[in-house]
Amino acid sequence: MLTMLGSPRRCCDGMTRRETLKAGALTAMGGFGLSQFQQAQAAGAVHGGKAKNVIVLFLLGGAATQDMVDLKPDAPAEVRGEFKPIPTNVAGLDFCEHLPLLAQKADRLAVVRSVNHQAGCHNCMPAYTGLDTVMPDQHPRDTDPPSIGSVCDSLAGAGGAGGENVPNYVFMPCWLGWGQSFRRSGPYGGFLGKQHDPLITSCMPYYDKGGFAPLPGNPQIVRGMPLLEGSSFPEGITIDRLSHRRSLLSQIDDGRRQTDAQLKATSFGRNQEQAFDLLTSSKLRTAFDLEKEDPKTVDRYGRTLFGNSTLIARRLIEQGVRFVNVTWDLFWGPVNVDYDAWDTHTYNFKILRENKLPGFDQTFTALLEDLEQRGMLDETLIVVMSEMGRTPRINGNAGGRDHWTFCYSNILAGGGIKGGTVYGASDAQAAYPKDHPVRPADIVATMYHCLGIDPEYRVLDRTNRPLEVAHGGRAIHEILV
Repeated sequence: MLTMLGSPRRCCDGMTRRETLKAGALTAMGGFGLSQFQQAQAAGAVHGGKAKNVIVLFLLGGAATQDMVDLKPDAPAEVRGEFKPIPTNVAGLDFCEHLPLLAQKADRLAVVRSVNHQAGCHNCMPAYTGLDTVMPDQHPRDTDPPSIGSVCDSLAGAGGAGGENVPNYVFMPCWLGWGQSFRRSGPYGGFLGKQHDPLITSCMPYYDKGGFAPLPGNPQIVRGMPLLEGSSFPEGITIDRLSHRRSLLSQIDDGRRQTDAQLKATSFGRNQEQAFDLLTSSKLRTAFDLEKEDPKTVDRYGRTLFGNSTLIARRLIEQGVRFVNVTWDLFWGPVNVDYDAWDTHTYNFKILRENKLPGFDQTFTALLEDLEQRGMLDETLIVVMSEMGRTPRINGNAGGRDHWTFCYSNILAGGGIKGGTVYGASDAQAAYPKDHPVRPADIVATMYHCLGIDPEYRVLDRTNRPLEVAHGGRAIHEILV
């Protein structure tokens, strides 16, 4: 076995980049081809949408949205919590007092207050795919439905809008759950094949030394940068030598493909292409190099892992990447920096007030302003979501809120979204939908609609069953332009 290039870090499918570049390391994987994209166009399943790109801001752990954008000031103290509502720039719409910047951007936002599912706590599958059934566990499987990012990748054909060396789908700052040493399902290609998994960055989070040690209920600000692995040349390697190695590898793999002619080599073959492209794509390297960004812009987003990742997301969209995910992850596995993230079982209000809401307020509004100033907001769909919400009643564990999937909020903005709107309502305690209940599949369907993809478009799973990409979800037309 001949190893060519790569880092020992693992890719999103569990293989190391080094393993993906071993000669003959090919396997059969299903998936879309360009011909199916053309078939989708011919069937009217793909058409011009308002949004050309998507940025997802995923708040892992279950954000307490009743303490953010759906406050209940008239509820009992054990429900309403410590925060006060403040008016936004939309008449009759209030946000939390600790989101003052976002309150002045409410006319750009659609708030959906009645999202709910019964697929289990911390199950990310509903948010990323629309499938809201209970799974055997939360680990990714090849038989899972594909994420919306993966479907977009499959329908986009090879290469992002910026050219063949730019991926369609990027996931930052690390694979979902890395901070807990637990790979969570949801954002992958599933039965479409690993070739439609996102390009996933790595990171090494840290916190400012000299402060308190991060503990449950007492997080630090997470610093760091998403890292594009394999984007620098090994010592002594030039583009000419790299091209020669690529040619040699292609010859070896040609021989293997002749032996295994009946197998599709789409997954590892694409990983090989991706690994080489990381080295040769100046667009990707440029997007991740914040030294080339105005320092005032970096400051505006916030010099945090979430802030840096979100700024890079904007830069990636500019370079032609179609779908970017930025996760605010938990970090208590490989490194202990932020044990809770948005999973606030203890000290919910202290964590939100001192750590989560100021950073979210700063970064999200910076993204909105930046895209608007660059004339990109109308063509970029932004979706803020979690895998669940928090309990209406505050627990006795230092004022925390526990897991709750039965009612929470999502926020949408940008391409195809009507700003200054609210859809659905929770009851008096933010416990259950009061009217217009929304499934995660409806959010996914709304995203597809904004992108010009029919939510009822069907793909074949591994048993050749046709499944709707939005799993029965229907676009929320009341929040669409």
